[in-house]
This record gives sequence, structure tokens and C-alpha cells, in this order.
Amino acid sequence: MAVPQLLVLQHLEREGPGRIADWAASRQVAMQVIRVDHGDQLPSLKHPKPAVAVVLGGPMGVNQRHEQELEWLEKELQWLERWVSAKRPVLGICLGAQLLCVASGGYVEPLTAGNPPHPLREVGFGAISWRATASDVPWLSGTPDHQLVLHWHGDRCRLSKSAELLASSLHCPEQAFRMGEHAVGLQFHLETTPHCIKRWVEEDHDFINGAGVNQQTILSDLEQFRLTADQQATVLLNQLLDHLLAQA
Repeated sequence: MAVPQLLVLQHLEREGPGRIADWAASRQVAMQVIRVDHGDQLPSLKHPKPAVAVVLGGPMGVNQRHEQELEWLEKELQWLERWVSAKRPVLGICLGAQLLCVASGGYVEPLTAGNPPHPLREVGFGAISWRATASDVPWLSGTPDHQLVLHWHGDRCRLSKSAELLASSLHCPEQAFRMGEHAVGLQFHLETTPHCIKRWVEEDHDFINGAGVNQQTILSDLEQFRLTADQQATVLLNQLLDHLLAQA
């Protein structure tokens, strides 16, 4: 039997696979990190099965893909369209979820709030509400209806009719979605370990300050909610990746 493979598309050094790598090691899944922005080749649609793709986040936006220095992002989007059409399993996180949204016929726009609307960034720990239940989505088994997760974005997905909305937050209705059983998008972050979060706070202070969030607040919340948030994120992420591997 072929060794299962995890194909991780990474876009920034600090936004790595985190606890996704832990899942791969525990399941004896061979993980390959692909940096299209560094010239790495995208996986072939004929890539040997079983294989699961994970598209991570990054500071660039999907709507910037036509800029000359981000031409690789357009190539990645076109690849993702073909991968999804072939029903190969994929998880998109943050930017990856936005790419998945566009690849399936939706679009992405800045997140706003208020009247008149003003730009909004969700940064730090905040609650999401699951609209789906484990009876419809088995990988949600044991997940609370309201879950504390890490947010780090300023855009929102406008989903196509082919996508099923799974979770929302107070300010961003499209926090999780799926297309059938093989493609899942998460606007929030389950993959980040405490070490990852501390590095983001240290290196991404301009984005944090632009959101009007205090860096120390994020670190304090990390310590306060660490045990519960870590445990819930690990269980949910593992169940989701197990599900996608079963589709491979």
C-alpha cells in the first residue's frame, strides 16, 4: 500500500503547518512543503493517491493575484480549481480558504462592519458558532456549538452556491465551509501552536496595530485560553484531516 502524502502549500516562513505536521507524523503520513512563491512546482493532478493538499495562509490577498510580483498566486488558484474539480481532497486555511472560495465560483471582499461600513480586521482569539452538527458533518464530533479560535484576517469569502456554510463569527459570516466531502475551507486557524502565535505577534505587529488590537492582549488570551483552545483545535483538526485522508 502506498504511503499517504500531505502536500502543504506554504506562502510565508512564519505561517507554517504547525500542528498539521504533528498530525502527519502521528499518522505516518509523508509531508511535503511546497513554496510556489519560491518556484516550486505545483502537484500534478495525477499525483499518486492517497494524497491530501493543505493550502495555508499568508499576508497577501487573493485579489492581489494579478499583481506582477504575485503571478504565482494566480497559478496556484488555477491549480486549485483543477484539483477541486477532480475531487482531490483539500483543506484551505485563511488565504487558502479564500483561494478555495474563488476556485469554486465565489469571490472575496474586504471585511467590514458598522453603518456606514468601515474596514474591519479580526485578529486574536474570538468565538465562532457552528451551524452544522456532527450528524451532518461527522468530523465535528465532540466539537462545542461555540468554539474559541484564532483569527488573523481582514477579508471575507462570498461563497458560491456549490459551497455549504458551516460556521460563522459575530463579524464574519463565512468562517467555515465545504464543497462536498473533499474540500473544506477555514477562515480561522486551527494549525497554530502557542509558539507559532507568539512568533506572529512578534513579527506581524503592523497588521495587529492596524486592527486596533494590543499585542499583549493576544498573548494574555493565549495563556488564559491555551489549554481549552489547544485541545479543541487539535481534536477538530485531527478529525478533519482524518476525514480528508479517507477521501483520498
